[in-house]
Amino acid sequence: MSIRTIFLIDGFNLYHSTVDIADYSGLKVKWLNIRSLCESYLHLIGRGATLQCIYYFSALAFHLNDTSVIERHQSYIRCLRETGIEDELSRFKANPIKCPHCKRQIARHEEKETDVAIASKMFKVLVEDECDSIVLMTGDTDLAPAVKTAKCLFPSKHIVFAFPYRRKNEELAQIAPGSFKMHSRSYVQHQFPDPFTLSDGTAIPKPSSW
Repeated sequence: MSIRTIFLIDGFNLYHSTVDIADYSGLKVKWLNIRSLCESYLHLIGRGATLQCIYYFSALAFHLNDTSVIERHQSYIRCLRETGIEDELSRFKANPIKCPHCKRQIARHEEKETDVAIASKMFKVLVEDECDSIVLMTGDTDLAPAVKTAKCLFPSKHIVFAFPYRRKNEELAQIAPGSFKMHSRSYVQHQFPDPFTLSDGTAIPKPSSW
């Protein structure tokens, strides 16, 4: 029996886990082939699990005023799209805060829409019966209420978390039994080739810092 499986990827949660890997082990693993990584976890979902779709949620950091950051992210998204991943991009919002030192009002930019976008997509694919199992690749507890509600409304569906490196959360693990941790060796094993060649012949090189 086939278990139709959809992965919902919290792009920033996953990205910051690659930063942690670099900080703790010195390994550069940002050039991550998310599709092959997801495929490697299908056996944990169950016998007969098949990959239905992968959705990647992130945002472009225009507020940094650094075109190189945007270009690297856009190039990476092109690689993800080439493997069949569907991306949904949100945006950063300015959140006014008071500086604790100078007491002046400053703008801190935060990515606020990803959690809502992930939760919305989760309910959409469940309502439309597009899958039997959902894997949420994140350790963000903001999704806890949505997952609790989804499990209540769709008890026949299997929902688990794939916790990125150093992002396992016990609260989420209890909500979704069967959740699992991602180890640094998996990141190393699932990297794009350098360069990665698109179907139109365009060769996209791995950024030197990645």
